[in-house]
Amino acid sequence: MREITDQSSSARSRRDLLVGLTIGATGLVLGPSLARSQGAAEPDEAAVLRDPDVPVAGNADGDIAVVEWFDYNCPYCRKLEPELQQVVHADGKVRWVLKDWPILGPVSVVAARMVLASKYQDKYFQAHDALISVNSKLTEPRIDELLVGAGVDVDRAKRDLTANATAIDGLLARNKSQADGLGFRGTPAFIVGKFRVPGTLTAAQFEQVIADARKAKAAL
Repeated sequence: MREITDQSSSARSRRDLLVGLTIGATGLVLGPSLARSQGAAEPDEAAVLRDPDVPVAGNADGDIAVVEWFDYNCPYCRKLEPELQQVVHADGKVRWVLKDWPILGPVSVVAARMVLASKYQDKYFQAHDALISVNSKLTEPRIDELLVGAGVDVDRAKRDLTANATAIDGLLARNKSQADGLGFRGTPAFIVGKFRVPGTLTAAQFEQVIADARKAKAAL
């Protein structure tokens, strides 16, 4: 009886996750009037999926995009990171788009800006992994320590941050505007294919939503 109940609950949870989401051939998926109710502009799909300044992991030519908005001080983002990495790696055809959305205080902003500055020395992913894998709240000295441990030249990153502040802050502003337009209220938040997925998922749930997104894409 427990096994049947658990399977039913799992199916119901997945159905609840996707309920109310409509698949549009020309636009991203939104909940009913979420963007308009917040007074935020509905984001352009190409801008969300193909911003050239946004780091992409997994398969850059993958058939399904998983777009993640995250904050380095978000415990839920940290918890799901290993599972999502596993799913993306095992699938092999997922384009994982990483959107820094620092909403948990000034230190989150420092963390996002420093990691984005690290890309100018080709160390974005090393910096990202270092900061997203810790279990304690970040501080500015701790950020520097973690980046050094990841092989980042912190002094250079700070110089690059100063030199490229307009581009980095512009990217963070675009990420925020898109999250607001999609009606997201916190991190982590996702677009999977054309499904809007606010909140955390297990590895199995990610696999199922990716499979559902592929089916929806094939049906268009």
